[in-house]
Amino acid sequence: MMEMRSLEAALLVLILGHLVSALEVPLDLAQPPTITHQSPKDYIVDPRENIIIHCEAKGKPHPSFSWTRNGTHFDIEQDESVTMRPHSGTLVVDISRARPEHYEGVFQCTARNKHGSAVSNNIVVRQSKSPLWSKEKNKPIVVQEGVSLVLPCRPPAGLPPPIIFWMDNNFQKLPQGKRVSQSLNGDLYFSNIRREDSRNDYICYARFTHTQTIQQKQPITVKVLNLDAINETLAEYYNDTELLNEAPVDDRKPTFLIPSGHSSYKMVLRGHVLEMECIAEGLPTPEVSWTKVSRDLPSRRTSFLHFNKTLRIVNVSESDEGDYSCTAKNQLGSAHHIITVEVKAAPYWISGPPKNLVLAPGENGALTCRASGTPKPSIIWSMNGDRIENLPTDISRKVEDDTIIFTDVQVGSSAVYQCNISNPYGYLLSNAFVNVLHESPRVLTPANKIYQVIENRPALMDCSSFGSPIPKIEWFKDSRASTLNGDPYILHDNGTLEIQVAQSQHKGKYTCIARNSLGASENHVYLHIKEPTRILKQPVDTVVQRGRSVTFECTIKHDKDLLPTLIWLKDDEELPDDERFIVESNSLSTSDVSEREWLRDHGELPNDDRFIVEFNSLYITDVSERDAGVYTCYVNTTLDQDSVTAELTVVETTPAPAVIHGRPDPPTDLELTDQKKRSIQLTWIPGEEHNSPIQEFVIQYEDSLHHQGHWHDIARVPGTKTTAHLKLSPYVHYTFRVLARNAVGLSEPSSTSRMYKTEPAAPDQNPKNVRGSGNKHNNLVITWEPLSGLQSNGPGLYYKVSWRQKRPGSDWITATTNNSMYTVSEIPTFSPFEIKVQAVNNHGDGPDPAVAIGYSGEDLPAAAPANVQAVVLNSTLARVRWDPVPPHLIRGQIQGYKVHYSRTHSLHKHNPHHTEKRMLTFSGNHSQGLLPGLHPFSHYSFYVSVFNKKGEGPKSEKQEFKTPEGEPGPPASLSVTNPSLDSLTLEWSPPHEHNGHITGYNLKYQPVNNSNELGPEEELALASNETSVTLQNLKYSPRYKFYLNARTSVGAGPAISQEAVVKQDEAVTSRQVDIATQGWFIGLMCAIALLILILLIICFIQRNKGGKYPVKEKEDAHTDPEFQPMKDDDCTFVEYSDNEDHKLVKESRTPSNGTVKRDDSDDSLVDYGEGGDGQFNEDGSFIGQYSGKSSSRDNAEGPESSGAPSPINAMNSLNSFV
Repeated sequence: MMEMRSLEAALLVLILGHLVSALEVPLDLAQPPTITHQSPKDYIVDPRENIIIHCEAKGKPHPSFSWTRNGTHFDIEQDESVTMRPHSGTLVVDISRARPEHYEGVFQCTARNKHGSAVSNNIVVRQSKSPLWSKEKNKPIVVQEGVSLVLPCRPPAGLPPPIIFWMDNNFQKLPQGKRVSQSLNGDLYFSNIRREDSRNDYICYARFTHTQTIQQKQPITVKVLNLDAINETLAEYYNDTELLNEAPVDDRKPTFLIPSGHSSYKMVLRGHVLEMECIAEGLPTPEVSWTKVSRDLPSRRTSFLHFNKTLRIVNVSESDEGDYSCTAKNQLGSAHHIITVEVKAAPYWISGPPKNLVLAPGENGALTCRASGTPKPSIIWSMNGDRIENLPTDISRKVEDDTIIFTDVQVGSSAVYQCNISNPYGYLLSNAFVNVLHESPRVLTPANKIYQVIENRPALMDCSSFGSPIPKIEWFKDSRASTLNGDPYILHDNGTLEIQVAQSQHKGKYTCIARNSLGASENHVYLHIKEPTRILKQPVDTVVQRGRSVTFECTIKHDKDLLPTLIWLKDDEELPDDERFIVESNSLSTSDVSEREWLRDHGELPNDDRFIVEFNSLYITDVSERDAGVYTCYVNTTLDQDSVTAELTVVETTPAPAVIHGRPDPPTDLELTDQKKRSIQLTWIPGEEHNSPIQEFVIQYEDSLHHQGHWHDIARVPGTKTTAHLKLSPYVHYTFRVLARNAVGLSEPSSTSRMYKTEPAAPDQNPKNVRGSGNKHNNLVITWEPLSGLQSNGPGLYYKVSWRQKRPGSDWITATTNNSMYTVSEIPTFSPFEIKVQAVNNHGDGPDPAVAIGYSGEDLPAAAPANVQAVVLNSTLARVRWDPVPPHLIRGQIQGYKVHYSRTHSLHKHNPHHTEKRMLTFSGNHSQGLLPGLHPFSHYSFYVSVFNKKGEGPKSEKQEFKTPEGEPGPPASLSVTNPSLDSLTLEWSPPHEHNGHITGYNLKYQPVNNSNELGPEEELALASNETSVTLQNLKYSPRYKFYLNARTSVGAGPAISQEAVVKQDEAVTSRQVDIATQGWFIGLMCAIALLILILLIICFIQRNKGGKYPVKEKEDAHTDPEFQPMKDDDCTFVEYSDNEDHKLVKESRTPSNGTVKRDDSDDSLVDYGEGGDGQFNEDGSFIGQYSGKSSSRDNAEGPESSGAPSPINAMNSLNSFV
């Protein structure tokens, strides 16, 4: 038994080494299925879209697929709403035929072929939910200033949970801070409340991300008062308001609103996000801080949210367990709370899931499924979907906890093994196959691949291979004298050869050979060593006076085969878009011999043609303070980069004696020496500097043979030099001149030198920008930039054009021309060609030309996109998908795809049929695109085509889709008819764009006063079949504003507005305004008063005659001190005030029922009417009988008072008499 265990341990060590080099099997070889794509374990679907449950797999032969639903076989053929995509296991549920909730459940996919079966995860399908808020009426909340307050949100439970935020009626986020903040559950907390917090639009919103919908809670009104204000408004708010905390509020130390108590507990899963919150109340506002007891917080994974009230730790690990303390503190004290955090863990891989195992017959191997979790997870092994313990015993297979050991496997033992690791918090399911193959080696790395690396950097060359048994990899260089193993070479287990420090001697051809017992395969790759990119002459820190100019120089060296990109940055950002910033560059390899000599003298530039040196300068003119900063010269190639910085400091201009600065005088005495075929030396004498040192000399030349009268720069040298060594071209008649530059500017040109003629020669260069393209489907037009006369190097210039089709065995075809274009005809459509153009003159051929790639002409695409389909995202947006057209059928360079779509008709029965044709272009090789701006509730048809530069290909099959309902458009019209004194009729037409089924209309209207101010808003909900409504009791204003909008099941659309004037009776209005000042009214009142007085006298006489009414005695005993006789001269009452009447009538004009407001005066007409309901008839008379004054006035006069001598009291006496 001990020997067997020792053997198994040794075998396990051997197998673990085998696992390191697990292979990816090429798809042309037999292999069990592998799941390549599947839907997530927790799959939430949109109920508005078709349900797509993904299951993709590969294998040889291609696998078939089956599904289980809730643990039982799911027969797809029996459900007409479900289809499976061809060559795939992906299910598509058509929700137009079924309800989405019917397909909620647990789905599992199985992919099988004759070599085994792979299974997917258990995919739990649930539809997303965005329920409406429950109906509720929020009572206004009145609180005393300084107290704490919590506004509950309590959003509806959605799937997934919604995102909560608070906004006002204008959709502006409510301000939050240390005093006011939102908790994790969405409630809004006030540590202490202030008067400015009073508002009537605290609105909690819930955004459901999966369905892209937002639900709104009813607005909450909060009124913050101090204690005196609460007492004053207690009666007004008592019946319909919550009154909180009427006691005076003093400053207080903090206490926690959440969490409660002194300690709490929280559990979090490993890898998840831990969020803890502490919200405190107090006055002044407390500040919250966090610490971890006995340990520091993980700084890189920790953040503080909601103004330090929430502690957030991402990617939680076991080290985050422990006690966390939150402290709230203000000037009066502090409060503390301890949160104990426990970390659990769903199963997770320790060294990754098990890898596929490829074995040769007779070999040994193992699958390891090593995971951990808290609590410790259990492991279940299955083969081809069946648990191993239920399968027959196999002596070549043994299960050891988390490992299956295979010994002496044979052909036919291939299978897929499933490892299921689970604990209460989750599970891991992984498929890994054992594939028994007998295959000779093959190298998978592309042949003749070129690797480019920078000198002294690491080099990695791949040799990816496959074979069974696993091939052994060997590397050779050039002559294959010996295998490359050992310093400086490192051979990795996957076959990659590494050179840690690549140098020039390592360049060359490398051969890798993959070998096993069945044979060998080899491949060649090439290693090129490139020179590093360096900045030789870097800019220096500079101090410059404001208004002056400054120059930063940056000279770079790079490999001749690498194209560098050089940019200047200011403070790590792009240079300002300012014409004062000027960047100049040129190559030192041909133009600045003196600079090249300076670099060589200082050891910066070796004498090597592998290098190219470029000179780059940044000029800044008229420097200002905003130009100060750090300037960076940054250069990069495809393989490396370099950068240097310099700081610019700008100072104020210091006063100085007046000095006249001027441009320098031109140089003199130009002399040509050291004359050679391709070079010459030019010397000169500088002119006067005029108090500004010469910064540089510019040397120019004129070619009188090719471009007489045109001057070109040939070199620039520093202002300290008076000699330049100039490189020359053959077959040019040179004349030179020199200009000097200082800070003021350029001098006038010097006098010209004598002419120097160079001898003709064969061309030094070939045309640039050689290109090939066709203007017809069967030709190739080759173009290039012709050489200039200066570049021709001699007379008789012409071009030798060569081309051949880019395929093995093609021969070069050559033609000559004097033009810069050549056309090749009768060739295949859109085929690649190798082309080259060589310059030739009477003195010989130019250098061997470089080969360029061109393509013959294009033709229209020959095929249409396949599998075209549309997915409607919302009422105005759809996504179109298609399978791209194969490149050989495009017959040209693909430019993109065009989607032609048209709205055939609206789905609403009242809308006429109409077609709106549109087209969208998606540039590039896309397979999908979005169609925006669709009309809701409409029927669309579309097709897709591919296009190249030649044009558009055939159309795909026409497809159709329908958009769901959306918000309707505004009503087509709104008009006012039949206006009367207090009513009018509104008539409207339905919207032109129904965008769905109209479910009703919303009508809002407001009175408008003479100052154009809007009054309170009224709202009516109207049925969908109504097109008019009559509004009654419009007596509060002569003018109203109306808003009408339609609504569908999605929501209300935009409103149409109209303003109307209620019809008024001018006579009534005139009487209401001017009745108190009319003469006839005053006369009438006097007549009434005189009549009452006569009746009183008659009454007194009758009472005295009968002896039944001892009025006289009582009057003598109780004389009324308030008795005031009438004025005879104007027939008015003393108590009557004409001014007050004016005020009374003016203030009572607005109400249409004629009610009169009580004025500040105690003697208003209201005081004399019953219940303050005194009214005027249309003729100006009072309506109803006169009544006595208010009870307060009667009580003051006493029970035996005869009443005041007013018309009202007189009428009361008359009523008593009658």
